[in-house]
Amino acid sequence: MKRDKLIELYAQTFRKNWNSPAFSDYHGSQCTYGEAAQLIRQVHCFFRESGIKQGDKIAVLGRNSSNWAITFLAISGYGAVAVPVLPDFNPEDIHHILNHSESVFLFAADGLFEKLDQTKIPEISGIISLNDFSPLYFKDQTENDKWVQCFTPEFAGKSNPENFELNDFQDEDLCVISYTSGTSGFTKGVMIPARSLLSNIVYAQDHMPLQAGDRIVSFLPMAHVFGLLFEFLFPVSVGCHVTFLTKPPTPQLIIKAFQEIKPRLILSVPLVIEKIYYKRILPTINKPVIKFLLKVPGIQLLLFKKVRASLIETFGGNFMEIVIGGAPLNHEVETFFRKIKFPFTIGYGMTECGPLISYEPWTSFRKSSAGKLVDRMEVRIDSKDPYNEVGEILLKGTNVMQGYYKNEKATSEAIDSEGWLHTGDLGIIDADDFIYIRGRCKNMLLGPSGQNIYPEEMEAKLNNQPFVLECVITEREGKLVAFVFPDPERIEAEKPDENRLQQIMAENCKHVNKVLPKFAQLSSIILVDKEFEKTPKRNIKRYLYT
Repeated sequence: MKRDKLIELYAQTFRKNWNSPAFSDYHGSQCTYGEAAQLIRQVHCFFRESGIKQGDKIAVLGRNSSNWAITFLAISGYGAVAVPVLPDFNPEDIHHILNHSESVFLFAADGLFEKLDQTKIPEISGIISLNDFSPLYFKDQTENDKWVQCFTPEFAGKSNPENFELNDFQDEDLCVISYTSGTSGFTKGVMIPARSLLSNIVYAQDHMPLQAGDRIVSFLPMAHVFGLLFEFLFPVSVGCHVTFLTKPPTPQLIIKAFQEIKPRLILSVPLVIEKIYYKRILPTINKPVIKFLLKVPGIQLLLFKKVRASLIETFGGNFMEIVIGGAPLNHEVETFFRKIKFPFTIGYGMTECGPLISYEPWTSFRKSSAGKLVDRMEVRIDSKDPYNEVGEILLKGTNVMQGYYKNEKATSEAIDSEGWLHTGDLGIIDADDFIYIRGRCKNMLLGPSGQNIYPEEMEAKLNNQPFVLECVITEREGKLVAFVFPDPERIEAEKPDENRLQQIMAENCKHVNKVLPKFAQLSSIILVDKEFEKTPKRNIKRYLYT
C-alpha cells in the first residue's frame, strides 16, 4: 500500500475492504465500505453540480455518527477543507466559527440546526441533516432540488471498487481547521495541513498495529483531533469496523459498549480510567481484610492478578492496550495500574500537532512520563538543563500546524522565527527523549521567594484525599487556596453534615501540606457547589476560577 498521499490511503482501503463493515451507530444502523463509498459519490455529485470548489470550507456540526464520518471523508475526498464544530458549543460560538472559517456549506444534526439563526451565517448556502442526509435549509430552492436529484444512485452513478476515486491534497494543502475550547478561553482556528494528518496516521500504522476487520469504539469527540485521528481516520486507513457512540459518552455507556463490541485498541481520557479506579477498585482494596492480605507477598500477587483480569474484562477483554491522552493521569491511579501490570500507556499531543507529540507502547513505557517523542518531531526544553530544570516544551517537525487561521499575530506568538512551536507546556526530557510534563506556563505560580509552583502537581495530591472529586488551586491575596468540588456519590452514601465535611477538608489540607514544600503550603480549602466547567477533553477551564 502506498503511504505518501493522505487521501489515497482511503481510496485504497475502500477498494480493498468494499464488502466489509465500515461504520455502525451503537445499537443502530451499519454500513459497509462500499455503501459508504456510494454516499460519498452522491455528496460529490452535489458539490460538483452546485459549484463548490476544492479548497472551500465545509463545516460539520454534530455528535459522532456514521453519517458524520461519511461526511468528513466526502469533504476531504473532494479536496475541500473540513471545519469540524464541537456540538457542545453554544449557538453564538457556532455562528462565530462558521463565519470566521468562511464556511460555505454545513452538515448539522437536526437538534443543533434548530438552535441556529440562518441570518447570522449569511455565507452558508445550504445545510444538510446529519441524521438522514435530508435538506434542512437552502438559500436557493433550485439548490434544494439539485441535492435531492444528486442524492440518488440513478443520477450520481453507482460506485464500485473499479471506479472509486478521491481527490488528494498536496502535502501543504489545508485539510482541517480545528476550533477548540481551551482551558484559557476560546481559542483560534488551527490550520492542519495534509502532511500533518498523513504523518500522524502513518506513525499510528507503524506503532499501534491494527488490522482490517478489527473493531473500534469511537466516543471521543471527532470534532477534536485526538478522537478524529485515532478513533476514526487511523482505524479506517487499515479497514477497521468503527462503532460510534451517538449519545453523550458517560463512563457507564462507554464500558457497556466496550463489553459488547470488544474493541482491539482503546483510547481514553483520564476521567474514565480514574472513575473506574475510584468507584470500583479502591472501595475493594480498602476493605480491612483485603488490606491485610495485600501485605502477604504470595497472596498480593494473586489478588493483583484477579484485579487485572477483572479490569481487562471490563474493557471488553480483546484490546492490545489503552492509550490515555488529553490530560494528565492521576499519579496514584497510574502507580496502581503499573503495579498490577495493566496494559495502558500515556500519550501527549495537542491540536497544533494534529495531535501526536509523544507515545510509547505500554511494555516499554517509563513511569510518570508522557511517552517518547515521535520519530518525525524534534523537541527542545527552554531551560539551561533540559534533563533536570523545567522549561517550556518547544517542538519542530512534520506534525506541526501551518498556523492559526486569519490570525498572524497568534501564529507568530506560537511559532518563533526559527520554526519552533511553543506549546505552553512545562516539562523536562531524559536522554532517550521521553517527555515529563510538569504543568502549563500560564498556570505556574511563584512562591514567596520566587520558587516555581506547579498547581497541577498539587491538585493531583489533593484529588487523592477523601471526598474530593476535583479541585483547582490558585493564589488569593498572596496565599494558595484550593477550590474543591466534593464527591456527590460519597456524600450521598455517607451523608456527612456541613460541619463534618468542613472538618474532613481541613484534615485533607493538613495531609497534603505534609508532602508539600514549605513555599507551596495550602492555606485553606473552599468548597464549591457544582462541578467545574470543562473543555471537550475534560480539562477544567481554569481561567474561569483563577
